[in-house]
Amino acid sequence: MLHVRLICVGKLKEKFYREACAEYEKRLQGYCKLDIVELAEQRLPEHPSQLQLDAALAKEADVIRAKIPSGSRVVAMCIEGKTLSSEQFADQLKGWMDRGTSHISILIGGSCGLDAQLKHSAQLRLSMSPMTFPHHLARVMTLEQLYRALNIAAGGKYHK
Repeated sequence: MLHVRLICVGKLKEKFYREACAEYEKRLQGYCKLDIVELAEQRLPEHPSQLQLDAALAKEADVIRAKIPSGSRVVAMCIEGKTLSSEQFADQLKGWMDRGTSHISILIGGSCGLDAQLKHSAQLRLSMSPMTFPHHLARVMTLEQLYRALNIAAGGKYHK
């Protein structure tokens, strides 16, 4: 069975986000072993300099890298990434699995995003849209699209 680790910077505080994530976590049980890792966001001053921001993202990246299992395919969620349809995302995941991939790590940064080097080292940089979404909502959307993609890959009827 596919192992998916969703590594998120920041903790879900709002009940409605937690409930939505829990629903997709439940649905995903039939398709993969899901592990969600929440990491603390680095504290920054109210108006950080670029140097302070880069240093904070680099520290977060070090912690993220330590949580990525060896041999895992990495998907970095970032606005400058590729936009894929649900079917294309399903094809990407299925292709990896057909070639023996058993672990996938999906990275969602905090409110300041992800470190540039971390994004560039990912096998896939994926964007949901050129629009900006709260990173907590991005977690819900990522779980939904992961469920949809794995359901498509399995020939399910969720995607219409």
